[in-house]
Amino acid sequence: MQKQMIDRPRTLRFENGLPPAPTFSEEEMSRRSSTLRIELASRDLDAALLTSMHCVNYFADFVYTAFGRNYGCVVTPTRLTTISANIDGGQPWRQTYGQDNLIYTDWQKDNFFIAVGDLIGAAKRVGIESDHLSLQNFDKLQQALPDVEWVDISAATMQLRMRKSSEELALIREGARVCDLGGAAVVEAIAPGVPEFEVALHANQTMIREIARCFPHTELMDTWTWLQSGVNTDGAHNPLTTRKLETGDILSLNTFAMVSGYYQALERTLFLDRCDPASLALWQINCEVHRRGLELIKPGVRCCDIAKALNEIYAANDLLEYRTFGYGHSFGTLSHYYGREAGLELREDVETVLEPTMVISMEPMIMIPEGLPGAGGYREHDILIIDKHGAENITRFPFGPEHNIVTA
Repeated sequence: MQKQMIDRPRTLRFENGLPPAPTFSEEEMSRRSSTLRIELASRDLDAALLTSMHCVNYFADFVYTAFGRNYGCVVTPTRLTTISANIDGGQPWRQTYGQDNLIYTDWQKDNFFIAVGDLIGAAKRVGIESDHLSLQNFDKLQQALPDVEWVDISAATMQLRMRKSSEELALIREGARVCDLGGAAVVEAIAPGVPEFEVALHANQTMIREIARCFPHTELMDTWTWLQSGVNTDGAHNPLTTRKLETGDILSLNTFAMVSGYYQALERTLFLDRCDPASLALWQINCEVHRRGLELIKPGVRCCDIAKALNEIYAANDLLEYRTFGYGHSFGTLSHYYGREAGLELREDVETVLEPTMVISMEPMIMIPEGLPGAGGYREHDILIIDKHGAENITRFPFGPEHNIVTA
């Protein structure tokens, strides 16, 4: 029995089936890998080991499902190869740009690191994503490949992803359109007595069907909706519950469409049938912040300066203490649910200057605790593409009390 275990392969290749149509053109994907190779050469690096969902998807057009296993993408001067677990069969090979995939097996633990060694070969200096690689996995890399010098390239790869190509922007526009459709479906399903999750199910089906219609070759995964009500609106990422909607409820609409690993989002404050005066005043102030934020997003402006300007509006209305997070962040590959490019956030401590082809959200939120007039979370969310003249708002769903007091 022991001999059988030892004789089993630690890595293998499984080219099964036919690859689907790729998300992007050969020119687009080649540009990405070429740009990365230029970065590696400038730092005297022989290869890169990419492990984040962001980078594996960005450079290889493959969205992995980890379930506790390790995944990666090794880029050398001549090859780009994804590393996947045997449990996924031939799917990673079919999805990977260029169809170069190496599988590691489960017969012995830590076979992932054997696969990494097979692919980097004699490389002496290798780039890694230190903002994703765990301490445990970094220790195992060092043990498996003691002669390799590991160099952090996470900031550099983030910078590459922050500026979008014309093909990416076309996909992002479509994703935003699907989110708008999901928002309309939320409004259709809202009524007193309907649970949050039932509203979300209707919106999910609407978005997934539209993605399937417009992108028949993409995998359908991780498109979802949150519809928060009452006290559940106090957190931007609060999950669905069985709470039933009531007349006069504050509601938070959140639709998230993912197409080939590219996420877009729509978020709106709503009220069911009526809005009390205290809530209306708070909602209007948050919409004022939102409108001003949309005006401020343009090339040449620093992220921190936008945040500071919007803080002044909240402060003038004694609401700054109820602001719960930054005013917006980048959108693109696997943003939001899996994280985002932290270098592009509308926060006081981010000095990044906005540039054409960047994509960023404007999403001010305040949270008023239970027991105070107008209790609940107020949030609006639009997505903008920065161009040389200003910014294009690609979110079409209207915001504000004049549009979003929903009559059942």
